[in-house]
Amino acid sequence: MEKESFIPLAVKWAQAHGFKEIQANMEGYDTPTAYERAADNEKFIPDVTGVNMFNRHYLEVSLKTDQPRGSVSKWKLLSELAGMKGAKLYLLAPKGHVRFTKELVLQYNIPAEVIKID
Repeated sequence: MEKESFIPLAVKWAQAHGFKEIQANMEGYDTPTAYERAADNEKFIPDVTGVNMFNRHYLEVSLKTDQPRGSVSKWKLLSELAGMKGAKLYLLAPKGHVRFTKELVLQYNIPAEVIKID
């Protein structure tokens, strides 16, 4: 299962929930701003961003993986950025990936809203 195939669903979810100025890491949309982590210069590009209530929120597709460290690092960074801007991190998990996502959020204490997408 490729994460890229779920980005259009994330965009659809954002549109359905009133997000404007949507940027997405897919063809046909402006690419969201990349963020670089100072500690190791690793770059992170959010899957989708959108403005709602004057703040730019981050939307990430979450899929089960044997190597969750990369996802956790990205989520922590994005949730921190969102928190500084009064925004939110939404983790959009397809069916079968919701529990995995919720467990990671709890385990690593990441302030994010987990949402099931189909």
